[in-house]
Amino acid sequence: MAHERFQECIDACDACAAACDHCASACLGEDDVKMMARCIALDTDCAQICRLASGFMARGSEYAAALCRQCAEVCAACADECAKHQMEHCQQCAAACRRCADACRAMAAA
Repeated sequence: MAHERFQECIDACDACAAACDHCASACLGEDDVKMMARCIALDTDCAQICRLASGFMARGSEYAAALCRQCAEVCAACADECAKHQMEHCQQCAAACRRCADACRAMAAA
C-alpha cells in the first residue's frame, strides 16, 4: 500500500504541519507581530502544503512526488525564516521543516 511505502515522509509532513501551526499561533502572541509577518505567512503555507502532500502520499496519487518536491521547497523557505528568530517555537519549527524537506526530497527521488 502506498501509505506504508511513504509512511516516514507522511509522518514528517504531519509533524511539520503541526509545528508550523504552533509556530504561527505563537508568533501571533509575540510583542512585535508585524516583525513576524513573513514567519506566520510561511508557517501557514508550509502547514497547508504538508497536509496536502501527506494526503497525496496516503492515497498513492501519481502526483505525490511532484507535490513533495514543491513541499520540500516551501519547507526549506519556512525553515530559513524560522531560523532567523530566537524564540523556541521558531527554532523547533525550523527543525521540523528541515526534517520534512529532507524526507520529501528523498520521497520524490525514490
